[in-house]
Amino acid sequence: MPNEATWAEGLKDSLPIVISYIPVAFAFGLNATKLGFTPFESLFFSCIIYAGASQFVITALLAAGSSLWVAALTVMAMDVRHVLYGPSLRQRITRRLSKPKTAIWAFGLTDEVFAAATAKLVRDNRRWSENWMIAIAFSSWFSWVLGTALGAWSGNGLLDNFPALEAALGFMLPALFLSFLLASFQRKQCWTVSASLTGALLGITLVSIPAAILAGIVCGCLAALAQASYQAEPG
Repeated sequence: MPNEATWAEGLKDSLPIVISYIPVAFAFGLNATKLGFTPFESLFFSCIIYAGASQFVITALLAAGSSLWVAALTVMAMDVRHVLYGPSLRQRITRRLSKPKTAIWAFGLTDEVFAAATAKLVRDNRRWSENWMIAIAFSSWFSWVLGTALGAWSGNGLLDNFPALEAALGFMLPALFLSFLLASFQRKQCWTVSASLTGALLGITLVSIPAAILAGIVCGCLAALAQASYQAEPG
């Protein structure tokens, strides 16, 4: 189709994602090396797992002595929403898909890439193309890997002469999540967030960090279901 979006357009449309990914990925690489992982191990997480915030969780769990199974199940529970992204997009895509191409862009279907693809399909379904999708997914993945590499090797001693910069970068991720947390209390999800925090605090106080993460996920899910059920009741 001559009118469909091109690879170059996908790279251009990925720029906002790239700009937001590199600093957070840098913080991940820095944090992973501080927890005792080598730069190559940190890079492996970003190349293969590519799970954003979940990578911080899995490295923290493994560094705390949790088994690989516990860490893997925890991350799977955190990222189960990704199972719904593909079917949601497929309902909007009207053209025939190529299985090899679909497998490529499906790997890079993060929250931000999904949002960009959905916006493209809603705005002009006929211009969406798999080449555009591969470009935006690959560019986003590469920026995350690049940011991780920069952070991992910086955390391996390159920033020793710049302690103020290293401290600022180390605080970047907690500050980012704190901003998300504070913003959530202004929305209807405040009860869900409160339940998650309560479960996490009880878990870390009574058991361990892995238990805190699982308790936070379970309590948040139960609170969301209860709230949805309550709002669905008539009268």
